[in-house]
Amino acid sequence: MNDDVRNIVLGVIAAGISAAIGWCVRAYLWRRTLRRKQRFFGLPTNSECLLVVNRAAGSGDWTVARRDVFALLELSAIIKDCGANSQIVAHDAAEQGFGERTEFCIGGPVSNHRMAAHLRSMLPGVVVNTDSEPGPDRGAFTIAGERYRMDKGTVEHVLLARLTAGQDGRPVFLASGQHSNANHAAVRYLARNHTRLARRHGSHSFALLLKVVNSDAYGPDVVELVADVTRTAMSPAPAPTTARSGGS
Repeated sequence: MNDDVRNIVLGVIAAGISAAIGWCVRAYLWRRTLRRKQRFFGLPTNSECLLVVNRAAGSGDWTVARRDVFALLELSAIIKDCGANSQIVAHDAAEQGFGERTEFCIGGPVSNHRMAAHLRSMLPGVVVNTDSEPGPDRGAFTIAGERYRMDKGTVEHVLLARLTAGQDGRPVFLASGQHSNANHAAVRYLARNHTRLARRHGSHSFALLLKVVNSDAYGPDVVELVADVTRTAMSPAPAPTTARSGGS
């Protein structure tokens, strides 16, 4: 074997070794990223989770709002990526304990009775105006004495929370918005930012107040973080003192 042939053979071998090492590194990084995602969402491979849905406002039949369907589709992609399985249940048929299976609960406390129960028991510092009569405070959130009103299509608020019951309990994710636009926006925010949220909060509970800006024009894409309200949301609510309009 002359020097040219030997150099070619050695080059091919080196290229093969480099490709194999690169593949192994990529596979390791992919598995590590997947494990972190599974740990954050509480969705190990072949596990089960619940998608708890509300009903469309003003509907007498069991109808899910169009934007909430979009939110379910985005959650389904997350669940599929984790290799888990999901079951869709109506809000008044989800009879299971907290922490047994990962749960994604979507909708405000008026249309989703399970959401109302979660807010009462785990986030008592969040008060939602559930009056049926039209008015500026209809659907408003009151947190730490401040009121956050809705201006439909312009400014809508949504509470995004990850709640756990101990080290071994599966998390419950809440997307409780003033409108189905906001529910969808919260789920998309969760899907896009779960890595950053996991780095910041780890396996602990958190509650974030988000503001959806101009959903009539931008849909669920323009979302601002108003505040991390974890501590106040988990404490008993004080009496409201000030009102904050949708644009403030």
